[in-house]
Amino acid sequence: MKRAVVLLVATLLLAACEPQPRPRTPDEVRAALLRKLPPKLADRQGWAEDVRVSFAALKVKPSDENLCAALAVAEQESNYVADPVVPGLSRIATQEIIRRAGAHGVPEFAVRLALQMDSPNGESYERRLAKVRTERELSEIYEALIGSIPMGRRLLANANPVHTGGPMQVSIAFAQNFARKHDYPWGEISSVRHEVFTRRGGMYFGIAHLLAYPVTYDRHLYRFADYNAGFYASRNAAFQQAITRVSGIDIPFDGDLLIYGKRKVGATESALRAMAFQLEMDDKQIRRDLEKGQSADFEKTLLWQRTFALADQLERTPLPHARLPSIRLDSPKITRRLTTEWFAKRVETRYRRCMAR
Repeated sequence: MKRAVVLLVATLLLAACEPQPRPRTPDEVRAALLRKLPPKLADRQGWAEDVRVSFAALKVKPSDENLCAALAVAEQESNYVADPVVPGLSRIATQEIIRRAGAHGVPEFAVRLALQMDSPNGESYERRLAKVRTERELSEIYEALIGSIPMGRRLLANANPVHTGGPMQVSIAFAQNFARKHDYPWGEISSVRHEVFTRRGGMYFGIAHLLAYPVTYDRHLYRFADYNAGFYASRNAAFQQAITRVSGIDIPFDGDLLIYGKRKVGATESALRAMAFQLEMDDKQIRRDLEKGQSADFEKTLLWQRTFALADQLERTPLPHARLPSIRLDSPKITRRLTTEWFAKRVETRYRRCMAR
C-alpha cells in the first residue's frame, strides 16, 4: 500500500515537472494553416489570416486538430467559398418567401404583386429573384422587398428565408446572439447578417459555433454532429440511448431533451418519468435537470449520473457518453435523403485529409 502511494506521488511530481508546451505564436499558427489549407486555394494568405484572428479572438487553442476541424467544415459546406452558389435557389426562394409570408398572414397575391414592383436598383423583385444565385443576394433582395410592403418590416422582418450563410454556413441567429455578448475582432459592424456572408465573419462565427464551447468528447466527430444538430446533441443522444436501455421505452436519439419553449412533456421526459422510482427523483427534479440539457453542466446533474449508473449496471461495459444523433436533415436546399450522421462523417473524412497534409 505504501509503495503504491509513493509511486503515485512520484508520478504526479514528474508530471508537474514536465515542461508544458508553449502556446503557438501568431506566425506559427499562420504557418500551420498554410500547411493545412488546400494548395490550390486562391488567396491562401488571406484565409490563413482570417482563421488565425478568429482563433485568437475566440481564445480557442489553435492546435492542428482544431484548425483542421474548422477547415473541414468550411470545405464541406462551401468548398472555401465565402458566398457559395446554391443550385435552384431562385425557385426555392420564391416558394419560401410566399410560404413564410402566408405564415404571417400575408396572402400570396399580395406577395406576387410586391414582387412585380421595381426594387431600388431599377429591376423588379421578380426579375432579381429569377437571377439569384447565392444566399447573400437572396437576403439582400428580401430585405429590400419587405421595405416596400406596407407594414413589411413589422410583419416579415423575422421571416427572412435565409437562415445560414458564409463559408461555414453558420446559423445567422447564432451569429447575432453571439455578437451581442462578444466583441467582434474587426471592430463595430452595421449588420451581423451581412458580415456572416464575408470570409472573415463567416469563419469567425462558424468557428465560435463549432469550437467555442466546452465538451468532454474524445473525437471531433461529435462536434461536427453538434454543428449540424445543435450544441451537445451528440452527448444528449447518448443520454437518450441510456434512457431506452433502462426503461425499455423507444425514444428518438435526436439530442432534443425537451420541447423547448413549451411546458409540454416530450418523449424523453416521459420515459424518464416512467423511471422516477429507479432514479429516486420526482417529476419536478427530472424537469429541473433536463433544463440544463443545453449546457456543459448537464453532465454534473443527478439525473445524468443516476441514469448512466442504472444503464451501466445492465451492460458488461459502460455505455458511451456520446453518439451520433439520428436526425434526418430538412431544408428547402436539400434534395436528397441526408442525415446528421452523413454530415458528421463527411466532415470527418475531410478532417483526416487535412490532418495528413
